[in-house]
Amino acid sequence: MKREITIDGKTYQVEVTECPIGEPFSVKVNSRPREVTLEQEPENSKTFTIRVDRKSYQVELSTLQKNSPLSIKVNNIAFKVELKLPPAAPRIGIAVPSPVSELVARPTKALGEGVIAAPMAGKIISVRVKKGDAVKAGSVVCVLEAMKMENEITSPKSGVVDVVKAEEGKAVNEGDVLVLIK
Repeated sequence: MKREITIDGKTYQVEVTECPIGEPFSVKVNSRPREVTLEQEPENSKTFTIRVDRKSYQVELSTLQKNSPLSIKVNNIAFKVELKLPPAAPRIGIAVPSPVSELVARPTKALGEGVIAAPMAGKIISVRVKKGDAVKAGSVVCVLEAMKMENEITSPKSGVVDVVKAEEGKAVNEGDVLVLIK
């Protein structure tokens, strides 16, 4: 997925394919490839270590404020970070368990009413509905693991489950259809 990120007024084009915690993955920053590894501190969901091209940085996230830039500290130096989201893409309800996953939570592509798509690449770890189930708006339909964080994917509307494409243990890409609600 490609995103535009502004850090202290300077804009970067960032492309990330997958972000496993503790394993190296590739990131392109302004088309320049980087090898990155994330390691979250188990006792503090706001602190983690990021290695970029074998150089380590301690990162601390501040409390998130709606409609405000994210304040982060990298090796005790403060930065203001803004993530530019595509303007036409609606958000699917995602229960965010920590600031790290809120930083990476992404909107899905506009696919139509009742279509629930993966908001980011990851692995389906739980499917909580089957065809014919009645669901209410905001009901959890499946759980997606991305960056070792569990993201509850919810129904945008009330209705009946028509199709379930999500499968436990299956990897999905951003925008893949998971469930259809009629």
